[in-house]
Amino acid sequence: MKYKSQKIAQDFYTFAVLLFFVQIAVGIIAAFQFIWPDFFILNFNTVRTLHINALVVWLLTGLMGATYFVVPEESQSELWSIPLARFQFWATVVAVTVVVVGYIWMGLNPQANKFVFGTTLLNEGREYIEAPRWADLLIALSVILFLFNNFMTMYKSRRWTGIQGTLLGGLTFLTLMYLPGMFYTKSMVKDQFWWWWVVHLWVEGSWEVIAGALLAFMLMKVTNAPRHVLERWMYIEVALVLFTGILGLGHHYYWIGTPRYWLWVGGIFSALEPIPLLLMVWDAFRVTREHRVVSNRLGLFYAVAHAIFNFVGAGLWGVIHTLPMVNKWTHGTQITTAHGHLAFYGAYVLLVVSMIYITLPLIRGATEFNTSRGYRSFWWMTISMIFIVLTITGAGMVQTYMERLLGLDYVTVKANYNLWFWVFRAIFGFGFLYGVFLFVVDFFKLGKEPVEVPVKVASETTT
Repeated sequence: MKYKSQKIAQDFYTFAVLLFFVQIAVGIIAAFQFIWPDFFILNFNTVRTLHINALVVWLLTGLMGATYFVVPEESQSELWSIPLARFQFWATVVAVTVVVVGYIWMGLNPQANKFVFGTTLLNEGREYIEAPRWADLLIALSVILFLFNNFMTMYKSRRWTGIQGTLLGGLTFLTLMYLPGMFYTKSMVKDQFWWWWVVHLWVEGSWEVIAGALLAFMLMKVTNAPRHVLERWMYIEVALVLFTGILGLGHHYYWIGTPRYWLWVGGIFSALEPIPLLLMVWDAFRVTREHRVVSNRLGLFYAVAHAIFNFVGAGLWGVIHTLPMVNKWTHGTQITTAHGHLAFYGAYVLLVVSMIYITLPLIRGATEFNTSRGYRSFWWMTISMIFIVLTITGAGMVQTYMERLLGLDYVTVKANYNLWFWVFRAIFGFGFLYGVFLFVVDFFKLGKEPVEVPVKVASETTT
């Protein structure tokens, strides 16, 4: 750790890691509710809301922590205001906690979600962006303070690098894409039009830009690869991500009442999205092959895994069902769910975890640390996620055939075809939860437990 202010990243990491565990725990509950609907005191809709919102928030706070580490190092300057960063952190924690309590309260007492000043108090009811209006304003304020602090750090240092510029650009894009979710229209078509700007352009636009910048930083950090080479490839990857991701938004539009051409525009450009992701994989392997002196093998392992599974989950698993001739049958089925699980895991979960494993040892001054728990966590999470995705994909294929081709009723299909799919998903979900538990334990113990160093015993020779 070169600058004291980089330590603020650890606070954001801690909150993110705890939310990660909560997200998977409630995900297990949701999996059981597919088998036994009355399994838990909260209904499935509430549990699903907690599961998805916890995912978004912990990834967002993890990216904030990573940014607070990267920007001072790239700017070669202390953070502009540490008190502002701490205020922003605690404001975020309090706001998120109150929102979660509100979701739980509404789940137990739906009548509690009353109208106040023309908006609902606890939940707006818009899928994936359920946060009430007051929480939207607090989240927007938190992100604005975050961007201001990082921008002022760059401004005062008078040092500009491609990595920090791309990172700040991605975060600014992320902030702007949250705004369309903060107003309503009377037309459902128009409302969904803007709603997709938040839901799609967050993950396939701004977050991929951020991922490109952080991957370049991580490869430079652990392999000492030349900056100019990594930044050149970063620009190419980010440009392609924006080109394909923005127009790829169209494969959602056809289903909300927009003109038919959006199905083809979205399908074609969605099919091109694996190209920049494949370039990220190739770039990661190229750098690893050319620069064999690695300072943090576990961090590099997770960074390369992020590039691979970003390509597989967001790219391949996305394109197999967004081609127009396929998407008209599979849209909104469990195949979409399978793509979402693998894409988020590869593109963003592994990204944040790799940043933690690369930067946390530096924050804690741990030149050596035990990596066995980190590797075991990866394999438990990854193997479990692969089987979860294969299980959900199988469920989606059966659902598509029975519901879309045979024309059976939605409820009939749900009630009869998929019991074993949900049983297997719950089993593999426990495997993933165990992998997350290992990661959480490793996070709190990293750099704080003794590391066994192998001792070479010199052999005595006699003449």
